[in-house]
Amino acid sequence: MEQLNPGVNHTTPDIIPIKRVLISVSDKNGIAEFAKKLAQTQAEIFSTGKTSQILAEQHIPVRKVEDITGFPEIMNGRVKTLHPKIHGAILGRRDQDAVVAQQHGIEWIDLVVVNLYPFSQVIKKPNCSFEEAIENIDIGGPAMIRAAAKNFAWVSVVVDPNDYQKVADELQKLGGLSLATRRYLAEKAFAHTANYDAVIAEYLLQNSASVTPIRSSQNILEDFPAKLSLHLERDIDLRYGENPHQKASAYAFLPEKSGLFAAKQKQGKPLSYNNLVDAEAAWLCVREWQQPACVIVKHANPCGVAVGDTIAEAYERAYAADPISAFGGIVALNKTCTRQVAESLAQIFTEVIIAPAFEEEALKLFAAKPNLRVLELPITALPKRAMKFIEGGVLVQDYDNTVLGKEQLKLVTKARPSVKEMDGMLFAWRVIKHIKSNAILIANEFSTLGIGAGQVSRIDSVEIALRKAGDKVKGAVLASDAFFPFRDSIDKIGSSGVRAIIQPGGSVRDEEVIAACDEHGIAMVFTGVRCFRH
Repeated sequence: MEQLNPGVNHTTPDIIPIKRVLISVSDKNGIAEFAKKLAQTQAEIFSTGKTSQILAEQHIPVRKVEDITGFPEIMNGRVKTLHPKIHGAILGRRDQDAVVAQQHGIEWIDLVVVNLYPFSQVIKKPNCSFEEAIENIDIGGPAMIRAAAKNFAWVSVVVDPNDYQKVADELQKLGGLSLATRRYLAEKAFAHTANYDAVIAEYLLQNSASVTPIRSSQNILEDFPAKLSLHLERDIDLRYGENPHQKASAYAFLPEKSGLFAAKQKQGKPLSYNNLVDAEAAWLCVREWQQPACVIVKHANPCGVAVGDTIAEAYERAYAADPISAFGGIVALNKTCTRQVAESLAQIFTEVIIAPAFEEEALKLFAAKPNLRVLELPITALPKRAMKFIEGGVLVQDYDNTVLGKEQLKLVTKARPSVKEMDGMLFAWRVIKHIKSNAILIANEFSTLGIGAGQVSRIDSVEIALRKAGDKVKGAVLASDAFFPFRDSIDKIGSSGVRAIIQPGGSVRDEEVIAACDEHGIAMVFTGVRCFRH
């Protein structure tokens, strides 16, 4: 029994010869070579504007689209292919619409080769005006692409120059294009127009500040659009996911790569799934500081964070915070990686080093460790939004860019923190935003000393942080990402040597917790801000 292709009439031929072609491309790369191969099959080629001119200059037989429409391009090229003799020739079903086509003098078009005005490239220009952006919204191109993709039973559509050779090879081999190829090209075409429209929608949304939109009174969170289009393209084929039995790929947001996808890899093996997750955590944290800073991450949590007068000093302090956990970690620097840092790094096993720049001497030292992944990425502002994918959708929130000053802290105990302790608490608060909750952090004014991360009980995190800090805890400060629900944690901290605590406050037992601090002679300040990280 014949196996029918879903959505395609069973009378559709598997192989469709290409007799008439319409070419209208903004990206001219490879088009002349492709058109020559099409001409060699005796296909009749029609084209628009500059594309037609380029083909003619290459001595490729080509006719203008107006030879089909009988109508010139008008309105500065805004209208040139929006015509029944174009769209009828593309959309017509050969087995059903032949009579209508003959009545109206419509001749079938078998192949549409179209790519679109470079909207995403234009809006990247620093001086691009809103009017220029609007003029680079393609209308006729998407209409032809969608028409040809809809009618893939009879028509082929090529939107990606990377497919030119594949199509030419199949034409030479089969004398036409197969149904499987036509369907593949159609799927790619619809993805192309969907992404194109998504970029335009996002641009208009980001440039609507001067316009008062009509919005639903039910839309409480007006900063978030009612519909969100995500424009993604597969960028990295990963060896595997979190574990070797899981397949994985990394997709980058377009039109412009950002974050780790914009990094230049100077050396090392391809990045893994876990490398990307950990490098992201390190890179987000290290950008909290203007002064030289280093963050070492292991399993998505910082294990050592420090600042210093030099980047070398910052690295040494971060490494000293937890040298055992730093083994096999990810190191992020917010200043140029120097030879001095590279000499220290070369002595331990590190998966990834990421920095805005590298001294040549540092790169020479790293070259002796070929498995070390070296990423160069300029420092940029922290993101405004954060996304987390869950099954069936995506959660979107403001990124936690909160930076506290001394004036925002509320002293709630009899003991007052010293200037040094206050600086330590503010440093700790910047770090603890990047640690998985429940999070407890022990620090001084320039370095973490002990971190308790991701525990289901806050007192467990306290015990881990104290154990990690060891004998360095004396005179240190402690940060908690959320309030203490009971005084038991304070009693555990009381004899440790911690001198000051920073926490959000807000528990029904705040008075009990404050009283415990007073009993132990510990200063405590409330931020009024929680910083969970899940």
